[in-house]
Amino acid sequence: MTDADIEATKAPLIEHLMELRERLIRALIAFLVTFVISFFFAKDIYNLLLIPYTQAAGPEAKLIYTAPQEYFFTQIRVALFAAAFLSCPVVFGQIYAFVAPGLYRHERAVFRPYLIATPIFFAFGALLVYFIVTPNLLRFFMGMQQANEPGRAQIELLPRVSEYLSLIMTLVLAFGAVFQLPVVLTLLGQIGLISSQFLVDKRRYAIVLVFIVAAVLTPPDVFSQLALAIPGMLLYEASIFSVRYIEKKRAAAAAAATEDASS
Repeated sequence: MTDADIEATKAPLIEHLMELRERLIRALIAFLVTFVISFFFAKDIYNLLLIPYTQAAGPEAKLIYTAPQEYFFTQIRVALFAAAFLSCPVVFGQIYAFVAPGLYRHERAVFRPYLIATPIFFAFGALLVYFIVTPNLLRFFMGMQQANEPGRAQIELLPRVSEYLSLIMTLVLAFGAVFQLPVVLTLLGQIGLISSQFLVDKRRYAIVLVFIVAAVLTPPDVFSQLALAIPGMLLYEASIFSVRYIEKKRAAAAAAATEDASS
């Protein structure tokens, strides 16, 4: 490459870097705006997150905080958590707007559905945590309480506000990540890196990996691990059907193109 060629590439590179900076600033502004709004409603959001606990504990549900600043920093974490979720459409939109000009039209058509599916599948995982996993998990933990009886100390669950938030955030992030499995595998199948037969052949390894991920990402109880592992295996099976459908569609398009060429 000559000096003239190098000089010719400087302007486009600088323009791309400036555009990237602009996209990042827009994404950051979206995050900060949603953070401020979320912090204003942090107590209300936290009370929504507490509904699974109140369902398990009943009308006498109570949480505590053991440091003066604990509840305040818990509200900040709630706002950060909510802002990260609410700003996702803007962040993903900025990423797509930056990447799209470098893609062909058919590549943009392929990429766009996965951009939409990612937050949707994450939301499905979060809803599963909120309505099914967390209430049953809390009932399991609360079943370990010990009543005050003669000769026995009373053991009562009094969760801290920060620890409860950590629990539900961990579960939401874990389930949301696992629910990306069909999105990722279907995209890999779409671009030809994997096939449905490959997924079938690696099924036993995938099952082991799903259980390992469930054991690492969830609390150390059997219910949480199974609640994540079973949907993970079902999503893997759904990915096989999704990739197989893409392969059939691709084969039909190739056959149609061959017929058009021969006619």
